[in-house]
Amino acid sequence: MRIDEQPRTRWPDPSAFRHRRPDLRLGSRTHRLDRAGATNGDRISVQHTVRTATAEYTVLINAPVWLGRRGVVEALRDAVAELRAIDLTYGPTRPESLVSRLRRGEIAPDSYAPLADLVDRCTAMRAATDGWFDAWAVPGGFDPGGLLGGWAVERAAARLRANGVHDYAVVTGADLVVRGVAPHGGPWRVAVHHPVEPDRTPLVLEMTAGAVGTSGVSGRHGHVIDPHTGEPADQLVAATVVGPDLAVADAYATALYAAGPAGLEWFRGGSDYRALFADRR
Repeated sequence: MRIDEQPRTRWPDPSAFRHRRPDLRLGSRTHRLDRAGATNGDRISVQHTVRTATAEYTVLINAPVWLGRRGVVEALRDAVAELRAIDLTYGPTRPESLVSRLRRGEIAPDSYAPLADLVDRCTAMRAATDGWFDAWAVPGGFDPGGLLGGWAVERAAARLRANGVHDYAVVTGADLVVRGVAPHGGPWRVAVHHPVEPDRTPLVLEMTAGAVGTSGVSGRHGHVIDPHTGEPADQLVAATVVGPDLAVADAYATALYAAGPAGLEWFRGGSDYRALFADRR
């Protein structure tokens, strides 16, 4: 699968953040931006949360002041519209969505360009994970849910860039994508808390491009199926993956959760993706 941009991420010592509060915390329900909605010098910082039928997204924008508040609002409106449209158009639980129509054989995968891209991504991740991510091996037929949320975020992020915003973060649950710089002028400082052990010292990332995807923290028992047996996966308590693209990171996290420790082989050598957490039960 072609990746347009490599992640720029480093893992500093968490103690370095004693006097520098992280911009974002994953796994702690806190996605706060320090100066949300404020103009600071040559930057405009805005935070907005949108809820769809299936997810909640927080969009954090650090825009140049020359873009103006109207430009920032237009960029935000466009990104939010994309998130809502994907929920309506591709949600597997919606009877008239394109995914549901594809499952019923009413349309072909290449009927719509975004649908073709979604199917192609699922096909690529099935190959990349030795079949452990398999959107076709779930009850009811094709279900891209393992990467749909990440795909939606990446498409919303593309709308931000198309409107002139190149410094942003988009967070949903324990997943996020970031690009550019935070309002303080440096890389986004992300404290990644352990998915199911909140008292553990968080892993601190400094990121200017990249994504973090997590599987296993939805609260629903058996939500990830072992595609080889059809039974709920139960080897890991959670899996978190970092890399360039959130849809791919989400799919890898889902596959790793299903495969268990054997899936760690995917991240060795020259892989653009890295497993942050993969704890056994």
